[in-house]
Amino acid sequence: MTQPPDPNVQQPWTGGPPPPVGYPYSMPPPAAGDGYGQPGPGAVPPGMYFDPASGLTLPQGVKLASVGRRIGAWFLAIPLWICTLVIGYVIWGLIVWGRGQTPAQQVLGMRCWRPETGRVAGWWWMALREIIGGLAEAILGWITQLVSLILFLTRRDHKCLHDLVAGTVVIHDPNKVIQYRAM
Repeated sequence: MTQPPDPNVQQPWTGGPPPPVGYPYSMPPPAAGDGYGQPGPGAVPPGMYFDPASGLTLPQGVKLASVGRRIGAWFLAIPLWICTLVIGYVIWGLIVWGRGQTPAQQVLGMRCWRPETGRVAGWWWMALREIIGGLAEAILGWITQLVSLILFLTRRDHKCLHDLVAGTVVIHDPNKVIQYRAM
């Protein structure tokens, strides 16, 4: 007759398949940041930092523009259009696009940044953002405007439709840390 198992002795577990050979040492320990969207050591270039709130690598001295600042720029554009009699705003815009800005962004110390290249958006990227992105937002009128607003408010990098079209994010650069470099 068999004896019942002794409760003071640890019994082998028989509830499933055996563990893999070498377990628990078969896999290397995770590197810093693995699985959390953060870069490992040495992954952030010099002069840059990883912003955990947005998940982006940004230049030192700047931060992602806040929702309030972006909405403020949108509302500031209205009186700027009126005061410059529209044509002045268009000319001003064509000039500052070369520095990755719109007139309202220039007044508020903001800039369009392309995380993909690690540079300020150039004139052609700004034209894509403002003209093609603006048309994409205007296609269905208030519906696409609403979709753009929802994207802007819910994404952690605060991208709206025209930012998605051009691959830009808007950063706050009050001390003009970033200088535009021609591409």
